[in-house]
Amino acid sequence: MSMLQEIFAAAIAHRGFHDKSVARIENTPSAVAAAIEKGFGIEVDLQETADCKALVHHDYALERLVDGTGRVIDQTAAELTRLSMKQGGDKLWLLQDLLDLTAGRVPLVIEIKSRKARDAQADFVRGILDVLETYKGPACIKSFDPDMLSVARAYKPHILRGIVSYGFTDAEAKTRHTRMDRFILRHLLHAPRTAPHFVSYGIKDLPAMGPSLLKKLKGTPIMSWTVRTPEDRERAALYADQIVFEGFDPSAG
Repeated sequence: MSMLQEIFAAAIAHRGFHDKSVARIENTPSAVAAAIEKGFGIEVDLQETADCKALVHHDYALERLVDGTGRVIDQTAAELTRLSMKQGGDKLWLLQDLLDLTAGRVPLVIEIKSRKARDAQADFVRGILDVLETYKGPACIKSFDPDMLSVARAYKPHILRGIVSYGFTDAEAKTRHTRMDRFILRHLLHAPRTAPHFVSYGIKDLPAMGPSLLKKLKGTPIMSWTVRTPEDRERAALYADQIVFEGFDPSAG
């Protein structure tokens, strides 16, 4: 089995197998440990710190989940890893801590969060790839930002990379992107330069021409996000090769 097949072999827990009702918060060691116990793949997010380290955290700011304030990019890794979550007792942690805990036991899907910087945060991306190169286990990166994937392809093309996309029809997308950019992103027209090994596409917008064409022409597998309902699961079964799920246990039937 190839590493890409390993990554797609099991359902993937969105930000770990988290459950706020029991104070098991997303992207924390507790959520990752719970996913490992269940044998799920794990999707996590990385944010860049002020000193170019990779923090396991989804938001660009701290206030929603962390007992701290301000933007991640304005604080060092040492400052951030001293902070605890508002619930559950976990502290913020770094990519290497995640890899040490997972230790190759389940697949890792690592989303690199983009600040849309002019240089595509190239040093940050390369640093992540340097860390992953020594990891003994199935792992890949993905991003919404094609420029980040281009950096990754140029630096370490053998490390698996995926593009994250969806329909880009929501109000936020229309605010952040031009009509042409939305068209390019929706239909994955950057694929000749990014050469993604897989596509991670919004479940509500499947089927879609871009991922369907890549799968037909190149066999590029489709990972659907974020699956939360029975209807989502039915759609994913028709149009995707694996699910990134949240809010239920897919092993329970």
